[in-house]
Amino acid sequence: CPDLHPPKCVQLPLSSSPSPPLKGGQEAFAPLGLNAGAFYALSTLLNRMVIWHYPGEEVNAGRIGLTIVIAGMLGAVISGIWLDRSKTYKETTLVVYIMTLVGMVVYTFTLNLGHLWVVFITAGTMGFFMTGYLPLGFEFAVELTYPESEGISSGLLNISAQVFGIIFTISQGQIIDNYGTKPGNIFLCLFLTLGAALTAFIKPDLRRQKANKETPENKLQEEEEESNTSKVPTAVSEDHL
Repeated sequence: CPDLHPPKCVQLPLSSSPSPPLKGGQEAFAPLGLNAGAFYALSTLLNRMVIWHYPGEEVNAGRIGLTIVIAGMLGAVISGIWLDRSKTYKETTLVVYIMTLVGMVVYTFTLNLGHLWVVFITAGTMGFFMTGYLPLGFEFAVELTYPESEGISSGLLNISAQVFGIIFTISQGQIIDNYGTKPGNIFLCLFLTLGAALTAFIKPDLRRQKANKETPENKLQEEEEESNTSKVPTAVSEDHL
């Protein structure tokens, strides 16, 4: 006769708590957020700061913004090429961050000199390093958060940048209205100093680079290179005999 007893259900074990979205690399989010937030605030308030010291120069204020954008595009391309060839993630990121801070300080103390050509040069130099840092920061964060998805890392980095951008824009705008442009720019310089210090303390754990070196293709290539180098002395000794 047929078996009328239903089969017993097997209950699969469930994990008590979900795995965290990131297993490391969160220390790279704050420095990039501080840098990008300062860039967003500076770009938003640039027209107000230029007209504050140079009344009637609305057209040149827009040209200064264009100079920052073009110099930033050039900086992003050059820094990306250098990073791809050198693979020095932390060193390159830290140097560019420090140069961003230096450019911001020079821009802060030369804005009120009365010479627009000086503002063009200092703003362009600052934009070169400040925008050039952004792809470096993204790549460095992806290295630190590997094997997590690059989409998750990029999304969290964008959130950090937007949050700091909103805070810095509102805060610097209030400082400029009450105390002037120089205190407002010094406000950004302080947070860029904090970002450079945080970058210096990041441990360069390049997980993606390590994973790429451990792939079968790379291992086979390394073994072939080692075998070729080991065969060279043997061939020379045989020829000598």
